[in-house]
Amino acid sequence: MTEQTALPDANDVNDAGVAGGKPDAAVVRDALGVGVAVGLSGFAFGVTSAGSGLTLAQTCALSLLVFTGASQFALVGALAAGGNPLTAAAGAFFLGVRNAFYGLRLSQLLALPRAVRPLAAQWVIDETTAVALAQPTRRGVRIGFTVTGLTLYVLWNLTTLLGALGAEAIGDTDAWGLDAAGPAVFLALLAPMLKDTTERTVAALAVLLGLGLLPVLPAGVPVLVAALAAPLVLWARGRRAGGAGDGGGRGTAEGAGER
Repeated sequence: MTEQTALPDANDVNDAGVAGGKPDAAVVRDALGVGVAVGLSGFAFGVTSAGSGLTLAQTCALSLLVFTGASQFALVGALAAGGNPLTAAAGAFFLGVRNAFYGLRLSQLLALPRAVRPLAAQWVIDETTAVALAQPTRRGVRIGFTVTGLTLYVLWNLTTLLGALGAEAIGDTDAWGLDAAGPAVFLALLAPMLKDTTERTVAALAVLLGLGLLPVLPAGVPVLVAALAAPLVLWARGRRAGGAGDGGGRGTAEGAGER
């Protein structure tokens, strides 16, 4: 049996604007809620980035071109801690790689024209993926993805600019705790996705590696090492499953010999 990945197009919408049992207005409302809530945290990024020594142009360019909050915070955080720029960029890059996997799934669900895909790729992030995957029809997926992406992109860049401009007036960002806003948002999005033991184990090991190595490794490097949590857990799981299979096979063979 093959896995069904296609969604109903739901092109025929009734007078209430209902597609696949969910009103378009409800999808827009949910998307706007996520876009506004997360977009406002761009202010914290602007302040943190300016406080780490980046210029106004560099700060705004990161939000315009990179547009993935966790990677942006990881980059400026490592730079602020005195880390090597190449190491900081590498850590941010590995955090951003997850968006490529989101894109593989979303490309099937959105089914956008080829000419539009490069533009849509800029909006493939945690929030747009979460809203899009929650929709039951392709119409809902497209509405959720577009509204979330547009709202978040505009607000994130606007608040980044305002945060960078106001950084000097605010003063010490650590005293306000604004440097924790980005990681807090990221954790709030990540936590509901940890649904099984393997995922929770990977997350816990990554936290232990990242925090445990902070005092002994240069800034930015602990993030790279924490990325090893996933292959380590999967390797251990494979070994355990292989051992259980071998044990079961030996037990069956011994039982057959006794009979």
